[in-house]
Parts: sequence; C-alpha cells; structure tokens
Amino acid sequence: MTTRLRGAALAVTTAAVLPLALSACSSDDGGKDTKDSASSVAREESKGTADDAAGSGDRPFGTACASVPENGAGSFDGMSKDPVATAASNNPALSTLVTAVKKAGLVDTLNNARDITVFAPTDDAFAKIPKEELDKFLADKATLTKILTYHVVGRKLTPAQLSDGTYPTLEKSTLTTKGSGESYTVNDTARVVCGDVRTANATVHIVDSVLMPAM
Repeated sequence: MTTRLRGAALAVTTAAVLPLALSACSSDDGGKDTKDSASSVAREESKGTADDAAGSGDRPFGTACASVPENGAGSFDGMSKDPVATAASNNPALSTLVTAVKKAGLVDTLNNARDITVFAPTDDAFAKIPKEELDKFLADKATLTKILTYHVVGRKLTPAQLSDGTYPTLEKSTLTTKGSGESYTVNDTARVVCGDVRTANATVHIVDSVLMPAM
C-alpha cells in the first residue's frame, strides 16, 4: 500500500514538473525571438508616432523657416545657444516683436524664464494692425505687457501638443491650439509659419498674426 502511494505521488510530481521544465526550455529557445518581435513592434510604433508629429524634436518646420539665415546668430543653430529674447533679436523677421519686448521691459523676464513656449509674431503679423493702433499699444506699457505675455506659455510645447490643446499663458488667461503634421493654428486665427524653433530656454513657434487677449 505504501509503495503504491509513493509511486502515485512520484507520478503526480513528475507530471507537474515536466510541463514547467518544457516551458522553461521553450522560453530559453524562443525568448529571444519574442523579445525581438516586441522590440520590432515598439520601434514601428515609435516611428509612426514620430511621423505623425512632424518636426517634434527633429527640426523646425513651416514655410517661413526658409527665410531664417543659414549661419550666424540668427540661424537655427545660433538661436539655440541664446535665451529667447536675445535669440529673437538676432532674427530679422522678429524685429517689431523685439522692439515691443524692450518697450515693455520684458527682456530679462523672458531670458531668465525656464522651459517656456513663445508664440512669436513676425513683422508682417504686426503690420496687420493699423499703425495708429499699433503705436498706441507700443506707447502703453501695461497694455503692451498684457499682449506680449499672452504669447507666452509656461511650459515647452512640442508640435504634437499643439494638435488640440488649451494652455494657460503668463497673462493669466488661456489660448488654444489645433492642427496636425506641419499645419497648426493658435486661437483659430494665427498660423504657425515656422514651428519648433529651439532657444536656450524656450521653444518658439513663429506665427503670422498677433494674438490678442481679452481687454
């Protein structure tokens, strides 16, 4: 009786251990293939995400990027080495913005900020505002400060994050962004014409219209 019980127990133990051993062998033989397959899928998913978010971390994008100098302080490489207000001063398409920032006394504020996004209107964007109205803004420091700080978000925004977002600005209200690929708008009116420009402390998205907060 004891011998039969021991034999039965041994058979049960063998039956339980054998599948585990086979499973371990199978893992040893096929584990690498499984890992390789998972890695391949992950790489493809990563590639798809990068393709969907054009320009995110790779290069500036947009029609107006062609006008940026290829070399020197105003080039993309040159701007990446300077804080944002200084970098903007070296870009010939942003001279009116730079003048406005200086009049508002915001140069140090912007240069000393960390990890911000600036939606930077071009000279052509400011030219859309009637001269009398623009001169009035430039002469009124409080109003000018309100307008300029409305263009600044307190975090870095990648192109992917511009696809459908609402973000608080330094002016204390919000702006909205929409789009995909290399086509984005801010507040449904201003187009990003050269996006994902890097400076030492900020990401700059150059826009073709001045954004106006509620006055």
